[in-house]
Amino acid sequence: MMFSDKIVQNLSRSSFIRSMFEEGEKLRAKFGAENVFDFSLGNPVIEPPQSVKDTLIKIGNQKEGGYFRYMSNAGYPAAREAVAKSLSKDTIKPIPSSNVIMTCGAGGALNALFKSLLNPGEEVIVFSPYFVEYGFYVENHGGKLVVCDTNHDTFMPDLTKLESLINEKTKAIMYNSPNNPTGVLYKEETLKAMNDVLTQAEKKYGTQIYVIADEPYVKIVYDNKKVPSVFNHFKNAISVNSFSKSLAVPGERIGYVALSNDIDQVGLLMDALIFCNRTLGYVNAPAIGQHIVINCINESIDVGYYQKRRDLLYNAITGFGFKCIKPEGAFYLFPETPTPDDVAFVKTAQKYNLILVPGSGFGCSGYVRLTYCLDYDMIERSLPAFEKLAKEVL
Repeated sequence: MMFSDKIVQNLSRSSFIRSMFEEGEKLRAKFGAENVFDFSLGNPVIEPPQSVKDTLIKIGNQKEGGYFRYMSNAGYPAAREAVAKSLSKDTIKPIPSSNVIMTCGAGGALNALFKSLLNPGEEVIVFSPYFVEYGFYVENHGGKLVVCDTNHDTFMPDLTKLESLINEKTKAIMYNSPNNPTGVLYKEETLKAMNDVLTQAEKKYGTQIYVIADEPYVKIVYDNKKVPSVFNHFKNAISVNSFSKSLAVPGERIGYVALSNDIDQVGLLMDALIFCNRTLGYVNAPAIGQHIVINCINESIDVGYYQKRRDLLYNAITGFGFKCIKPEGAFYLFPETPTPDDVAFVKTAQKYNLILVPGSGFGCSGYVRLTYCLDYDMIERSLPAFEKLAKEVL
């Protein structure tokens, strides 16, 4: 073949999210945007906090130069220090700024991290449902993604299954909390039980297993819940985060990797991350994004904005008869479909101009994902369509 066989094959496995968004574009062209209810893409419509805009204005008005020049591949010292101080508010042991690298979003962070960690054939375990790009990120760097089931009553990990999947090739376990697409939080007791499984496995195989918490929704949590820190539960803890959701700047691509100081040879791993950040072509995180972090690390969007939308959509669809766990964080619902064929259900929903994403795209068939980081008015106008869909399929 003229092009990469692997990439051409992967095109057919690529994101259901984007393909459903394209379906929405077709419907919008046919019926008008106001008559199509697109719940496919987690692209926040909320504006960033005013402090973000003020920072941009301040930078633009500065008379001295230097705001757009290269910096260390690890990022500005002030940005790294801001992240370290923020994380250390919730950790038993402080995170030093030398253990933080600024990255091009969480996607760039994970690619640099997997490039740094993985030898060919080594495995990364994730829990279904999961963000489909994880598989590509791991494969990019010679690894193998292994999917562990969850209990669908809670979407918490099946620890018996996890224990059975760990072997001498297991390099890392990654979890996403608050979770995309379910909205569940991983509780303290779950993390403690996971650590017990990992500790026994490390003794059995004589290996080190890293625990990666992918946490872009960590500041979007409802009902006074709190996300437990990965650093308080695992020796080989790594936090990956972005500010796309917490500051509503997904197009800016700014994130980080932070390492526990308890990791053996943590300095060597940080050097590897800095090297990979450069040689993968990211070079450094965007300068403007780092200045936003320096000035706005303690800011966040109004969580009430999303909670209002969660309550409207959750109460409506469960009232119509759909089964769904109430999200504790993030901005997605993950209702069960009436039949196991979630792709067919999505096609049925399109009859009512509803654009949903099949759970199959997250490694969990029999469900669909709905994002609610959308205009309240659009969600409200969609409810009669959901009611008609429910009457047809339930």
